[in-house]
Amino acid sequence: MHFAIFDSYNKNTEMNIKDKSLITSFQSLINTSDKIVIVPHNNPDGDAMGASLGLFNTLLNMNKQSTVISPNAYPEYLKWMPGVDQVIVYEEDSVKALEVLDAADCFIFVDFNALSRIDQMTEYFQNDTKPRFMIDHHPYPEEATASYQISVPEASSTCELLYQVIKEAAFEEFVTVDAAECIYSGIMTDTGSLNYNSNRPETYLTVANLLEKGINKDKIHHQIFQNNSFSKMQLLGFALSEKMELLPELKAAFISLSKEELERFNYQSGDTEGFVNQALWIEGVDVSALITEKDDMVKMSFRSRGDFPVNKFSSAYFEGGGHHNAAGGKSELSLADTIEKFKSALKEYRTVEK
Repeated sequence: MHFAIFDSYNKNTEMNIKDKSLITSFQSLINTSDKIVIVPHNNPDGDAMGASLGLFNTLLNMNKQSTVISPNAYPEYLKWMPGVDQVIVYEEDSVKALEVLDAADCFIFVDFNALSRIDQMTEYFQNDTKPRFMIDHHPYPEEATASYQISVPEASSTCELLYQVIKEAAFEEFVTVDAAECIYSGIMTDTGSLNYNSNRPETYLTVANLLEKGINKDKIHHQIFQNNSFSKMQLLGFALSEKMELLPELKAAFISLSKEELERFNYQSGDTEGFVNQALWIEGVDVSALITEKDDMVKMSFRSRGDFPVNKFSSAYFEGGGHHNAAGGKSELSLADTIEKFKSALKEYRTVEK
C-alpha cells in the first residue's frame, strides 16, 4: 500500500513529494494500461468533472482507451465540456457501466478520498482488486480508497493537482486544448473564480500554463458563470429576497430552500451552484450556509472568510468536511429542525471559539 501527502511546492514549482515513487507508479500505470476508467464522486461538481474530462482528453491524445463513469448525473452547466457526451452515468446505465468496469485495466479516482463518496458504485470497488490510483485535494483520505494515493489538501482544486501530476509524470505534452479547458474549469469552480482556496502562487502558475495551452478563458467563464436559465435566475432572486436570513450576532447568514420551492422554479442539478457565496458579500458576515431539502436528507454547504474553519464546524455537527473556507454536510432532520440546529450549533461553536 502506497500512501503519501505532497508537501507544498518549492520555488521552482516542482512538487516536493515525500514518496516520489508515486509519480513513477502513475507513469507506469498509464503506460502499461490500455483500458483506463476515471471515476469522480457522486453529484460531481466542476472540479470533479473538470479533472475527469481533463484526464480523459489527455489520455485520448495518448491513444489510450479511457472512459469516465460518473455515479450519477452531472449538472447542466457542465454539459459543454469536451468529451462529456461520452461519460457513462452509472445510475442511468449500470449494465454498460459494469461492462466497462469489468474490462478495465485500472481505475483513477479524482476529487474524492473515501469510497462512500461514490454512492451506488461503492460495493463494486469493495470487491474489485485491480489497481486504483487516487488524485484528490480533500483532507483525511481513507486508506481503503485506493492502493496509490496522491493527496494535497493545500491545492486549490483537484484539477490544479492533476495538472501538476501530469507535468511531473512527463505527460504535459499530451494535454490538449480540450483537456486544458476542462482543467481550468475545475480550478475556477472550486475557487469561485479565484475568490477562495487560492492564496498559493502555484495556483496562478498552473492557470498560466493552461493559458499557454491556448484555452479560451472568456468562453469558459461564459459557459460556467454567465449561461444561466431564466428559472435559475428567478430562483436566485427568490433565495436572496425571500429566503436569506441574517444572523448579525453570529456574523453569519444563510439561505434555506425546501423541495417545493426548488420545484416551483424548475430546479435542475447545479442550479444552486454559487448561492452559498452570496451571503459572504454582506458586511460583517464571515460564515454563510446554503441549506437545501432533498428527497432523503437536507444538504448543507458552508463558506467562510478568514479564520473560521467550516470544515471542522461541518464535521462536528453535520457529518461533513471539506476545506477551511469551503465545506459541505448533511442532516437527516427536517428542514426546519436542521435550520434550528444550524443556528444553535453555530452559536455554540462561536462561544467555544472565543
